[in-house]
Amino acid sequence: MSAGTRYYDWLVELRRDLHQRPEPAWREFYTTARVVEEIDAIGVDELYVGPDALESDARLGVPDDAELDEWVERAREAGASDALLDKMAGGHTGAIAVLDRGDGPTVALRIDIDALTREESQRDTHHPVAEGFRSRNEEAMHACGHDAHAAIGLGVLRAVAESDFSGTFKLIVQPAEEQIGGGKAIAESGHLDDVDTLLAVHIGLDHPTGEVVAGIDGFLAVRHLNATFAGEGAHAGGHPGQGRNAVQAMAAAVQNLYAIPRHEAGATRVNAGRVGGGTASNIIPESAFIEGEVRGETTELMEYMWDEANRVIENAAAMHDCEYTIERDGEAPSATSDESVVDRVETAAQDVAGVENILRRDDLGGSEDATFLMQRVQELGGEAGYVCIGTDHPGGHHTATFDVDERSLPIGVDVLTGSVLSVFADA
Repeated sequence: MSAGTRYYDWLVELRRDLHQRPEPAWREFYTTARVVEEIDAIGVDELYVGPDALESDARLGVPDDAELDEWVERAREAGASDALLDKMAGGHTGAIAVLDRGDGPTVALRIDIDALTREESQRDTHHPVAEGFRSRNEEAMHACGHDAHAAIGLGVLRAVAESDFSGTFKLIVQPAEEQIGGGKAIAESGHLDDVDTLLAVHIGLDHPTGEVVAGIDGFLAVRHLNATFAGEGAHAGGHPGQGRNAVQAMAAAVQNLYAIPRHEAGATRVNAGRVGGGTASNIIPESAFIEGEVRGETTELMEYMWDEANRVIENAAAMHDCEYTIERDGEAPSATSDESVVDRVETAAQDVAGVENILRRDDLGGSEDATFLMQRVQELGGEAGYVCIGTDHPGGHHTATFDVDERSLPIGVDVLTGSVLSVFADA
């Protein structure tokens, strides 16, 4: 019986516990504590939590103290230990567990743990509702499978710990993927600098249960932007000509962001995902904002879109006599899975029960800050790959009805464990 099959009940219970308590980027206090609890039960040689697991100054998009304190208290009420919460103070979530079994290669598996800021479906037909593990945090949801990633990662750690291997295995528990905020902090932590092989994993991605993609490519480089516009308020009826309308500037910017010329070198994207401004219907708006992003098929194309977006925002502000600021938020480069890793995963998947179809490669069509980790390892002479474990999901990623087929959990454990152990066996 495979490790994934033996662990099935444990994997489901763990995944459902995490699904009930989703936490957004840098607020994964309960999630980190729960994962660390399981790591301690498995037993590892080294464990780094919070600031010891990442480069603090490289974190992107960390919420303010009031927001962090609110989520700390939620985690405390849910049973997270005070000692771990103290360790994670200031939004230093995440962990790295290390199994050191002497001479041999160093292999790392990266999983992400944060949730999305959206409400989960309350439909009776939604599986988490029917089975009683729907989100207890109404403004957050595991709508992208990171609860499953955590369960799979811990399953791999447990299976590798129980095996006979020579070398070092690291489980990297990364926070803040959804806002592209945590990968850079892990990549610059120093924990990847001795890694020979890095694997990252995602579940679903429109691939069904039983299908495995040995190497995901097509990562779009991404950068988030926060633009603010400052004008001057006035009475909209009595003195409409005395104000400087920040919402007009924002609206002009939004329309023209989508008019940025596409580039012959490859795919580009732009989105104004959240906009707003003003205070009342009878006041000329004196402030407005855009929260958006730009993407490119390569890092260079993303930079092209960033420069064009800055030009659009600058001129929209000038057109309406407003001041503006633009801040960079989360970002991630593009990356490619190494052929050697694709070969290794493809071979491992052939021996896993429940795997019905194996694709060598497929494009993500989106962005992921695992690319920071992949590039770090590759630049230092190692190999890296991004693996997809298919799962039937009734709603699309990031939707209110997203869920995973829990039969895919043991498949993920076995495919990744086989891939990891093959590195040690070939050394």
